[in-house]
Amino acid sequence: DKVFKGGLLGTDYIYAKYHTATHLLLAALRKFYGESVLQRGSNITEERLRFDFSFDHKLEPDELRKLEDYVNSAIKEEVPVEKLTMPLEQAHKMGAMGIFEEKYGDVVNVYKIGDYSLEICGGPHANNTKDLGTFKIVKEESSSAGVRRIKAVLK
Repeated sequence: DKVFKGGLLGTDYIYAKYHTATHLLLAALRKFYGESVLQRGSNITEERLRFDFSFDHKLEPDELRKLEDYVNSAIKEEVPVEKLTMPLEQAHKMGAMGIFEEKYGDVVNVYKIGDYSLEICGGPHANNTKDLGTFKIVKEESSSAGVRRIKAVLK
């Protein structure tokens, strides 16, 4: 399997769907907890996504439900996922989030999911949020100091 930046293993559509779901999860975390929440790692298999992010406390069940509901509302809205190709500088100017700055070339792909998410990314994505099914968080735990981990599935 070809390994993409960001822990993506393979290009099957299931991976593309999970990868799109990580963008929505990050968008939800930043909406509810602010811009200080950053991606710290991601790993995707055919069964689940694992997403690590900077955060200072354990998320309670009601907080996890709120994140799930936000992602599922984006899925229900059937939002198209747009791929935009542009110079890195232009991507930054339009407010696109980037994670691992040093890995980007001069021209980048920016994935726009309606008003939910705008991220620089190298991996494949679903064409529309409706393709994701239902997003369900199955576990939340500590990954390391100041970093939490969410495992989630699409059904």
